[in-house]
Amino acid sequence: MAEHLASIFGTEKDRVNCPFYFKIGACRHGDRCSRLHNRPTISPTLLLSNMYQRPDMITPGVDPQGQPLDPSKIQDHFEDFYEDIFEELNKFGEVESLNVCDNLADHMIGNVYVLFKEEDHAAAALQALQGRFYSGRPIIADFSPVTDFREATCRQYEENSCNRGGYCNFMHVKQISRELRRKLFGRYRRSYRRGSRSRSRSISPRRKREHSRERERGDLRDRDRHGNGKRSSDRSERHDRDGGGRRRHGSPKRSRSPRNVREGSEERRARIEQWNRERDEGV
Repeated sequence: MAEHLASIFGTEKDRVNCPFYFKIGACRHGDRCSRLHNRPTISPTLLLSNMYQRPDMITPGVDPQGQPLDPSKIQDHFEDFYEDIFEELNKFGEVESLNVCDNLADHMIGNVYVLFKEEDHAAAALQALQGRFYSGRPIIADFSPVTDFREATCRQYEENSCNRGGYCNFMHVKQISRELRRKLFGRYRRSYRRGSRSRSRSISPRRKREHSRERERGDLRDRDRHGNGKRSSDRSERHDRDGGGRRRHGSPKRSRSPRNVREGSEERRARIEQWNRERDEGV
């Protein structure tokens, strides 16, 4: 039973928890929803509700005075907002993702989702945003259960084939230019390259202890293999010198046979017979 409940949690089959709130952090029914909205007490993601006010809020492509708007000016207005929000939130920690909804429904219009690398960074940003205003409007910030935006975004919108338009229940993420993305998020890649050159900052103390143990084991193996290192080199040095302490030039080093190689029975018998003959000859 527990496995079944865990498998359907946050899906349409779950009759207790709201699947839309679980996936996108917002529900069109709000507090009147018949299913539970499990609000997280801590999360790496913050939701800034209805924060972005697009210039064609009333009618798409038309300003409040009824004049048509140039799409490039609408994009410039959005990217100015995006950069402003990013620079402010980046003060609290590394921002992995910043998504702004292009939906028109009341519960999703202008929603800003910011995913921090660490939960502590999100908590610090949430505390700092309490009671603040942006463009004369209060900032409504809260933790969001959304951590995987692939499940929250509308795939048909990315393919320009969503037939629900701005009133789709899944996120229509407004895109920024490549230049702005490289400018804002490229700083993390540059810092990662600098950090990869000096591994001491990125290696945890546990990994350092493991590396030190591996180096110690490697040194012990080397000393056992070479006869405790320096002493074996000293013996070979003395072996290569003659009685006067001078090295014999032109004489190659002799390869010493291993000490622990045992002879066969036939070899031992032949050696004993040779010793007996030599003793008899001497007598």
